[in-house]
Amino acid sequence: MTEPLTLGTTRGGDGRLVLNAAGEIDLTNIDVFSRALVDATTEATASGAPLTVDFSAVEYLDSAAINALYNLAEPIHLIANPVLMRSLTVSGLAEVITIEASPTE
Repeated sequence: MTEPLTLGTTRGGDGRLVLNAAGEIDLTNIDVFSRALVDATTEATASGAPLTVDFSAVEYLDSAAINALYNLAEPIHLIANPVLMRSLTVSGLAEVITIEASPTE
């Protein structure tokens, strides 16, 4: 069963904008994710700081999500659930954006 996608933005302790995602990102919700990513990137860029995208609570993403991140790669810092690290590395995304594994519990 697919985990529904939830999205929200917050400010980190350093004042940077953070787009938080939880659940799964696939073709059923890529339009919502892409819109949120573009909006957050635009807002972060206007403030002069890179956007942090927090995928700590994302358990699955497909190639559409990776493509959305590729399209806006330069101003993004990604924090990813460790289960996603292999896909993000194999896709080549790790070569164009900074990706760090979220701490495990």
